[in-house]
Amino acid sequence: MKWGLLFDIPKLKKEVEDLENKMQEPDFWNDIEKAQKIVQRAKALKDKIEKYENLLKRLDDLQVLIELCDEEEDYSHLDEIANERYDLEKKIEAFRIETMLSGEYDKNNAILSIHAGAGGTEACDWASMLLRMYTRWAESKGYKVETVDFLPGDEAGVKSVTLEIKGEYAYGYLKAEKGVHRLIRISPFDAAGKRHTSFASVEVLPELEDNQDIEIRDEDLKIDTFRSGGAGGQYVNKTESAVRITHIPTGIVVSCQSERSQHANREMAMKMLKAKLIELKERERKEKIEDLTGEQKEIGWGNQIRTYVFQPYTLVKDHRTGVEIGNIQAVMDGEIDEFINAYLKMENKK
Repeated sequence: MKWGLLFDIPKLKKEVEDLENKMQEPDFWNDIEKAQKIVQRAKALKDKIEKYENLLKRLDDLQVLIELCDEEEDYSHLDEIANERYDLEKKIEAFRIETMLSGEYDKNNAILSIHAGAGGTEACDWASMLLRMYTRWAESKGYKVETVDFLPGDEAGVKSVTLEIKGEYAYGYLKAEKGVHRLIRISPFDAAGKRHTSFASVEVLPELEDNQDIEIRDEDLKIDTFRSGGAGGQYVNKTESAVRITHIPTGIVVSCQSERSQHANREMAMKMLKAKLIELKERERKEKIEDLTGEQKEIGWGNQIRTYVFQPYTLVKDHRTGVEIGNIQAVMDGEIDEFINAYLKMENKK
């Protein structure tokens, strides 16, 4: 099939063959870390090839069913054929996007944080709307969502929240959502019924493996414990199980209050800190390259990646890709794949 060439399956099979040959070498396990990466890479490629072959089989079966119906002039299976074709088209497009997720951490779980911008209750309400949107999106993908940290707004909504989203390629997809999100609407908190503009920032990090090679010295850490707050539960505010870690050299602060034990919260907070330090290291490397090439991009509230307009019309526009969707309720219900896919395709062309 031509679309098989689009995914370059022969190249993937050749890479698997080369990796398996390396795995047969007598000194393969001398470097355990390197060996594990090769084994993981081989498994990921095999999974991708298996998905392709399953799709190809379904496509062939559908073609056979169409030809059989045509030969026998039996059109009782038209609905079945239409449904299978629609489902296959969606699965093939999803597979096409998945092949673009080849980054080092793309297959990892994601740590997603939402922070309300300036604007008090209005901004906190906007952050809670984004929290619902991402939760619904994740659940539609079959991902597991856990709240790691939660700071409620003074009157309504949420000042900041951090989610751990568990599932294959969670980070690969959600990295498209990193940036500032702008809301324009008539505020339900404004008695005069005026239009308001609110901002919230979304931060996305990959959850790293425990054996990730990054050095964090104990003397560089300030660790505080406090009582959990936020969304109820019998364990909230009973013991000082929540943990806040400050990395003194960089000033990075992470906190976790989702687990019942202080040890588990500390472990999760350390994972978040590692991810932030690696992101910082990568950003510094990128900025150095941009210095050399003369490319500079200012990062600030004015550089929103997406705008959500509720009044005087309804529209969600992604400013990076130009994708626009008029059904704003569907977007807020978690239907954001069109934005994510467009972003990944754009990045893949660079």
